[in-house]
Amino acid sequence: MLAIAALALFAAMMLVIGAVRRRIQLRRTGDSGNRRTLRPNGSLEWWALAVADLGYLTVGLGAPLADLVGLSPLAVTDRPMARGLGVAIAALGILLAFMAQLSLGASWRIGIDETERTPLVTTGPFRIVRNPIFSAALLAFAGLALMVPNLVAIAGLVVAVTRIQLQVRLVEEPHLHRVHGRAYSDYASRVGRFLPGLGRLQPDRPPPQPKHARQQQN
Repeated sequence: MLAIAALALFAAMMLVIGAVRRRIQLRRTGDSGNRRTLRPNGSLEWWALAVADLGYLTVGLGAPLADLVGLSPLAVTDRPMARGLGVAIAALGILLAFMAQLSLGASWRIGIDETERTPLVTTGPFRIVRNPIFSAALLAFAGLALMVPNLVAIAGLVVAVTRIQLQVRLVEEPHLHRVHGRAYSDYASRVGRFLPGLGRLQPDRPPPQPKHARQQQN
């Protein structure tokens, strides 16, 4: 049953790109790389990541459980070929996300610490897109949604995509521009945000700064 397979793939994804990656980082550097706090602090980053997590759980956990209790799939996507393709896409996305994480080396982080200055990584998959981890993760969740194509999966995918966009555009890109300046601007003008060639920034126009960051600079 594909709902069970989707739950298994989601669990494997959380294990590989979460616990396993942190363990590798800790063994290599003595630091887990986690800069995220679970305590609500009202920041845009906290809310973006928290709601993205809600989207992930909705796709990876809620949609398969809804399928198991009898929620009907969407007829337009309820095809054996589409569901089988979803398995392949989900597995590929998990693998690519893990590889992209590893390519960051010691610079890999969960969350942002404004006091840190890690090197700007532009090699490996970061030569193709600026956010290959997010791109691969969304690919995996799209595959999971194809495996259990119900309204819960679609809603969760929309939430995840929307919040990742906010996290990247309004939190991570402004942070990287503050840290790396012209080097990041030049990089972002050459390389797409999530897909090759799409979402490149104008080299003379920095990303929008969150309100709290503008206040700190004044």
